[in-house]
Amino acid sequence: MVKRPHLGDWTDAVGLRRLQQAQLARTLEAATRSPFYRKLGLSPLEDMPLTTKQDLRDAYPFGMLAVDRSELATYHESSGSTGAPTASYYTAGDWLDLVDRYARKHVGIEPSDTFLVRTPYALMITGHLAHAAARSRGATVVPADNRSLATPYSTVVRLLHDLDVTVTWSLAADTLLWAAAAELAGLRDFPALRALFVGGDPLSPAKRSRIEQIWGVPVVEEYGATETGSLAGQCPYGRLHLWADRAIFEVLSGGRLLPAGRGQLVVTPLYREAMPLLRYNTEDEVEVSLGDCPCGWALPTVRILGRTAFAAGELTQVGVEELVFGLPAEYGVRFWRARPAGDRLIMQIEVGPEHAPAAAAALGEAVGAAYGIEAGIETMPPGSLVPLGLLTAGPELMKPRGLFAAGEDWDRALRYY
Repeated sequence: MVKRPHLGDWTDAVGLRRLQQAQLARTLEAATRSPFYRKLGLSPLEDMPLTTKQDLRDAYPFGMLAVDRSELATYHESSGSTGAPTASYYTAGDWLDLVDRYARKHVGIEPSDTFLVRTPYALMITGHLAHAAARSRGATVVPADNRSLATPYSTVVRLLHDLDVTVTWSLAADTLLWAAAAELAGLRDFPALRALFVGGDPLSPAKRSRIEQIWGVPVVEEYGATETGSLAGQCPYGRLHLWADRAIFEVLSGGRLLPAGRGQLVVTPLYREAMPLLRYNTEDEVEVSLGDCPCGWALPTVRILGRTAFAAGELTQVGVEELVFGLPAEYGVRFWRARPAGDRLIMQIEVGPEHAPAAAAALGEAVGAAYGIEAGIETMPPGSLVPLGLLTAGPELMKPRGLFAAGEDWDRALRYY
């Protein structure tokens, strides 16, 4: 089995580049066993075209497979948020790499931790990966799948409180929903909690600060995809670093592939057995920098900007989010949505009536100053964007059955939920 580097196996950019080139030859050789790349024809990496999400869709289900199917450990599919889902598969060796990368957080996972996993246990990799990484470090896992009616928000906050959960894994936005659900349940004391691990949605500095203020613990960011596993993790100084000792990263900007800058992130994983990927375009809008970081990691830093809403590409999820959570905390704005309407931005925010006029005025002014566009701000009372019933609903669980009591609802008799 190929030895994978640890963070201390290199100390500077030269050593990092040497490590990448040594493993790249093995990666290119592995790609020759993939029907997709064998048909495409292999060249040096710098001469290879991009591998696109559409390529992965066209290769469904096993057109990217580079090992015998008997060697596969798991099969996954992406969420399909930007189109038809893409297939991904991993060997047991691939899983060693996946788990190690996920567990590289500066806030470590310990045997004493109770780790609540609040991402899907489904075809996507996210819940399975966090579960496997936590178990590899000896932690107790609470599998609170966020796609199951058995664990609504009211159950999540009960588990957080009653089980003395110490670490969680979820979308950053989910932690705000927990806070609202906890308030409605009258739960305010979570002394065991020591960190919130988040990933899967853009995280602006202002949103991170607001979540940390609400929960009183650090927010530790992760970035990755079902097709690739973890691609970046946060250092002690709050910067997100690309795992460039495990993959080669490029930025597609203006039709050119560059080592840094703003554009779409392109990745070549270096320790992939089942499904080698060469110059895979994630289509994620990012900003990559090569400067030094106080943490000492000789790794590029990355800002995840999210999808662009305007053709000009200036307005991003993370940019608008920064303005929303830049509002004073006492306004209590947690939930919002926005969309372009011609040359204007239409926004809705949940805010109490006592702060609504000030919040609308401040946010409209902030959008105009940041982007030079007019924003129409609609204020809505709490419970409008996130229904209070969603935050207080109890578990709903049913196994398929045929016999019901008189008057019992039998319309979903054969569903399991």
